[in-house]
Amino acid sequence: MPARFMTLADVAESLSVSAAQAYALVRSGELPAIKVGGRGQWRVEISVLEDYIQGKYAETRALVASPAADDEDALLG
Repeated sequence: MPARFMTLADVAESLSVSAAQAYALVRSGELPAIKVGGRGQWRVEISVLEDYIQGKYAETRALVASPAADDEDALLG
């Protein structure tokens, strides 16, 4: 049976961000996650991470299509 959940370390690796950045995404509510176990370890469902990534692609497409996209700083910010 394939894994359903990822640790925050796995999420960080998948997104090429630091563990602290992955934790911040979860704590802010931007990336939904659950706490499991006695130590309250965070887990992110793989399908939720995929939905998050697709949402970021949609945001980027909208940003690039906007009139402000002509401003290079808007794209790099």
